[in-house]
Amino acid sequence: MHDDALSGPRGTSSGPTSLPGWQILFEARGQQLLAEVEAALESGTSELTLGARLRADHLAGDEVAALLNQAALRRKARVKFGDRARQLLFTQAGLEQASRAEVAALHAQRFAAADCRLVADLGCGIGTESIALLDSGVRTLAVEIDPFTAQIAAHNLAQLHEGAQVVVGDASEVALDGVQGVFLDPARRTAGHRNTKRLTRPDDYSPSLGFVFDVATRHATGVKLGPGFDRELIPATAEAQWVSVNGQVVETALWFGAVARPEVRRAALVLRDGTAHELTAAHDSPDTDVRGLGEFLYEPDGAVIRARLIGKLAEQLGAAMVSDHIAYLTADTLVDTPFAQAFRVVEQLPASEKQLKRALAARGIGTLEIKKRGADVDPAALRTRLRLKGPNSATLFLTRVAGRHAALLAERV
Repeated sequence: MHDDALSGPRGTSSGPTSLPGWQILFEARGQQLLAEVEAALESGTSELTLGARLRADHLAGDEVAALLNQAALRRKARVKFGDRARQLLFTQAGLEQASRAEVAALHAQRFAAADCRLVADLGCGIGTESIALLDSGVRTLAVEIDPFTAQIAAHNLAQLHEGAQVVVGDASEVALDGVQGVFLDPARRTAGHRNTKRLTRPDDYSPSLGFVFDVATRHATGVKLGPGFDRELIPATAEAQWVSVNGQVVETALWFGAVARPEVRRAALVLRDGTAHELTAAHDSPDTDVRGLGEFLYEPDGAVIRARLIGKLAEQLGAAMVSDHIAYLTADTLVDTPFAQAFRVVEQLPASEKQLKRALAARGIGTLEIKKRGADVDPAALRTRLRLKGPNSATLFLTRVAGRHAALLAERV
């Protein structure tokens, strides 16, 4: 075993090994207490009552705080990991950056399909990508620079895959001899385990983008980045894939070498209710022409917009743009698609706020969803000023139609 490898719930490493009180979470007694805390919270017991009960059981204050904090993190983690969250440990920062289980599984499948038998997970965080790789039958070399995060990862891997190890070390200094693939999820937040801040400059990522893209020239490589990653920085050799889950864009993934598809450079992967749908192209697709407003309005999924595949989607739908550079499509017929939300245009209302307020009041609209593109307005502030009353609900699009401001009253299809 590597001198700085962790192979179980405890492990050994240099540097600080835990946040105050958190070491109890790696012990059998602490894991039992954590399960009891979760059960008590789900039954309606308050944190205040639980805290008093735990302190009466001779637990230190920081251990009580650690148990309650971990129970709260596990509850949040169920959105990403389902029932598996009950087996894992999390830090706030680690949970925020971790891929959802269904997305990590798709990452792992790329490497398995490319016959990568050993993949280096450089900057493994709390270990969720390594878990997905192991689930897919791919061995991992999990590396994490922060000793405590590595201890969390070692615990998590040990819960699900016996014998899995985590190496404490700098991703940029790890020997990659013998690996067939590399996965990198550069840290995009300031150092620490909670109350971290998002890094806005790619030069500040850890490991650096220069190192990441150099690795990609030599190995089958997957790189997970934020959904708003600067497109100008994407190498021409990469397959760029934007991923959304139930309407929320969660990442930009770049794929190189054997894990990239030869004819694909742009992809929008849309996951809805556990089902994957994908739109792909060899390059950005040009926008379609502008046409007059039809009966239906389509709002493309954010992944389609970021991948710049609106033009290709428009071809599939027989639709056109409502206005230049506005990411809404319009058509006279309805086509079912996972790549856009469809709305029926009920009527076009006056665009001025005073007239709009009267028109909504006349229609008894008390609940209004406001969407905007190409309009300089704060939907929340506008909703307050409209003073909506009435039993009806609707969706309002504030946008441009053929270059002119428009207010479109619509209903979801």
